Amino acid sequence: MRRRSALLSSGLSAALLFSLAACAPGEAPTGDGDCAPAGAASDAINVDGAFGSVPTIDFEGPLTAEATQRTVLEQGEGDAVVSGDIALIEYSVFNGETGDELATTGFAGTNAERFPVDTESPQLVGFSLLIECATPGTRLAGVIPPVDGFGEQGVPELGLTGSESLVFVIDVVSIVPPPLERAEGESQEAPEGFPTVELAENGAPTITLPDSEPFTEFDLAVLILGDGPVVEDGQTVTVQYTGMNWNTGEIFDSSWERGAPTDFPTSGVIQGFRDALVGQTVGSQIIAIIPPDLGYGPSGGTPDGSIGPDDVIVFVVDILAAS
Repeated sequence: MRRRSALLSSGLSAALLFSLAACAPGEAPTGDGDCAPAGAASDAINVDGAFGSVPTIDFEGPLTAEATQRTVLEQGEGDAVVSGDIALIEYSVFNGETGDELATTGFAGTNAERFPVDTESPQLVGFSLLIECATPGTRLAGVIPPVDGFGEQGVPELGLTGSESLVFVIDVVSIVPPPLERAEGESQEAPEGFPTVELAENGAPTITLPDSEPFTEFDLAVLILGDGPVVEDGQTVTVQYTGMNWNTGEIFDSSWERGAPTDFPTSGVIQGFRDALVGQTVGSQIIAIIPPDLGYGPSGGTPDGSIGPDDVIVFVVDILAAS
């Protein structure tokens, strides 16, 4: 499994996300908690296409604004996004002066990304101000000035200077329920021959391998059966997991050790990990045995050498959310 968040898989891109950490922590957001208003800049963004379709976007730069502006192009229904929610979104973002596209999810339904809305954060607060107050099914256009974006430093990796605004077109797909803290459900016995799993008080697993040769084929067992929705192919999941190399007995990756769950699309991981998740229910804990042909064998193992091209790997996974 590749260690990357849903946002890193496409969208805002590694360069944009990395720049979030560089935003001056002392800057105060310009928003006051009210819905961002429309303005001349956001109204000047021409968008053809209905919600859920790939938009055709056109504007004449430079587009600038003193504060974040938002124009609703198509109004959705249901509860509005509020600060503290996690919104599932599709979007494209442009340099407001040059018109260059900086990133996009593609609007195809396969790369929609989760964004935690926080209008009190000094980091890219304009993006939260655009999404706040929107209802699922809303398509909107917006302009974020540097003061509500990346500040005076801009994002040099993407050619965005500290004086250039960001232009967004966003589809608000849904409001994502908060993830579980750990697997919840009915305990299940693993088949004979599987590694055994013991859980710490906080839910972190300890994996003990049997005194036998590694499995040669993919296998899966449900250790805790959750009663949440079924994970579908292409969804983004939130999980806690530990990965062990059966051949060496060494743990090569663990979100538990990092101290936080991980988000990623099921389309962005090794085949065996995807096969282990799709069809399972949220709240479940699973153990998956992944042979090299469905793991890292096709790529010759991992670059750090922790998994060889012929190694079998074991994952214990808590499925905390899916959307």
